[in-house]
Amino acid sequence: METQPEEDDGPKTLASIHSSNMGPMLGELRASVLITTYQAGRLVILGQNDEGTLNTHFCMFSRPMGLAVRGDRLAIGVETEIREFHDLPAVARKLPPVGTFESAYLPCQSHNTGDIQIHEMAWVSKPGSISDLELLFVNTRFSCLCKREMPYSFVPVWRPSFVSAIAPEDRCHLNGLAIRDNMPRYVTALGESDTRFGWRDNKKDGGILIDIQSNEIMTRGLSMPHSPRWYAGKLWVLNSGCGGFGTIDPSTGKYEEVARLPGFTRGLDFAGPLAFIGLSQVRESATFSGIEIADRPIEERACGLWVVNIYTGQTVGYVKFNDALQEIFAVSLVPRYRMDVIVDDPHLLADSFVLPDQSLQEVASMFRENAPPI
Repeated sequence: METQPEEDDGPKTLASIHSSNMGPMLGELRASVLITTYQAGRLVILGQNDEGTLNTHFCMFSRPMGLAVRGDRLAIGVETEIREFHDLPAVARKLPPVGTFESAYLPCQSHNTGDIQIHEMAWVSKPGSISDLELLFVNTRFSCLCKREMPYSFVPVWRPSFVSAIAPEDRCHLNGLAIRDNMPRYVTALGESDTRFGWRDNKKDGGILIDIQSNEIMTRGLSMPHSPRWYAGKLWVLNSGCGGFGTIDPSTGKYEEVARLPGFTRGLDFAGPLAFIGLSQVRESATFSGIEIADRPIEERACGLWVVNIYTGQTVGYVKFNDALQEIFAVSLVPRYRMDVIVDDPHLLADSFVLPDQSLQEVASMFRENAPPI
């Protein structure tokens, strides 16, 4: 595949190269890709530009990790809080250059969690409702699955049966969350431990996948697994320490590899026959020492986004970041064409207002979004 240098509107050290089909691919899907990287403190937005090639946009956040997108709602887990954004198409239409953007996510609220090392997140419908959503998230430091609810930092809703108490000790490094039939169903953890940082003792092949419904361990022997997903009638998972991407048979718990990629696999989403997979370069450290991917020569490890055909395991596209960006956490495909997330435009935020429909009728016509120019 051909590659070309990619310009970015963040610091010049955050650059990328990509396969020539990435822009057209996202254009055909009429979608954008959101990527978080806590190491570089950025939310990365990938989408097709006016020339039909790939545009890479960087937004600054403090250690962004988990992502959850559903409809017009976006939640991002950062250092000590969850920040929520809502899509306001009326604002998007006015972003320069006018007429370029389809979606603009503006901040609407922030929820303080404290330092819980928030990992994967998901929106689910509340029982008996389709439109009323609740946000679930993996609280890694306290080894439990939680929901957001005022006025609490977090409300635990489930924890592994082998974890005897809620404590800020990262006992098993609970990390990934899969939703099935609008219910939290599967999670991944790096070890079956009930002691502080106990998962580190056997991280090379002590990884597990747990069925939340039965609270039983379905699969053992994984290498630092992440990002379980239920898609197309199958249970997918990233066997991260080996650079693996594969499926797990729910009836037997057997893992079957579909592809092995040149990086620590973490962050996963799907569109049709395509899997969008985050890759981290990972360098030798106490966290990553002793796993297969860290033993490969550094030049054989990449950081970026890989697109893989789920039926053949073949790579069909990629975005590769340079050495200034070495890790990827979350990947989310958003069915929004040419979108932006507004975090640092004080004038736009100061003059953008959202009102209920009933109240909007009482606003002077010249100030309504659809008012004719004056």
